[in-house]
Amino acid sequence: MTDDSEVYAIQAAVLDAALAHVPFDGWSEAVLRTALADSGVEPALGPALFPRGALDLALAFHRRGDALMAERLAVMVPAARFRNRVTAAVMARLEVVEDKELVRRGAAFFALPQNMTEGAQALWETADAVLRALGDGSRDINWYSKRATIAAVYSATLLYWLGDQSGAHQATRDFLDRRITEVMGFEKLKASVRANPLGRALSGLLGGIRAPRVPCDLPGSLRTTETPGVFQATETNDSEMLKDRV
Repeated sequence: MTDDSEVYAIQAAVLDAALAHVPFDGWSEAVLRTALADSGVEPALGPALFPRGALDLALAFHRRGDALMAERLAVMVPAARFRNRVTAAVMARLEVVEDKELVRRGAAFFALPQNMTEGAQALWETADAVLRALGDGSRDINWYSKRATIAAVYSATLLYWLGDQSGAHQATRDFLDRRITEVMGFEKLKASVRANPLGRALSGLLGGIRAPRVPCDLPGSLRTTETPGVFQATETNDSEMLKDRV
């Protein structure tokens, strides 16, 4: 019987073979068939390896990027300022891709109506991968707001990066820095809202929202009573995530 590690190795071999064809033919069923042939995998195994065909092939490439980013960050010396660590993580995620055309084709593929839901989930997974790599420990509603913030920053930066011709992608780094500055300004506004009575009341209503207990437990849980064994709320907030630390 083939174990999971062998299956993953075969999937990786097919993906590697596909990358040479994607810039010309996109993430398509034709590319998947060609990649199976190029990698020496029996065509009959295609549906078992990639049940949804080209969609699963494209998602495998996206998730490989998330994993490579996490590996790169694991060996980097973290910056003293947290916003610089966010910048490093986002840039690492972009730069693990050797050919921008693979991403450009992916953006077009996930923009198709039938693929938009999976594309949005993939973006959320990337935001989650960034924050986990940076040691995020929030378990309450901030778990969601942080990932929504990173997803918005990452997606905007990705589109800018695709057209950036500057050396070492300096223009993209400057663009990303401006987006993080905007987020920090928004967090100051949120802090002022939380300081007034209405804001505190709203925070209380949302206080029962919890992060997923396991990866498949999405979108999370809402509870109004304390239950043993369930994650408790934290005092973290988004401004703490992005504020400068000396």
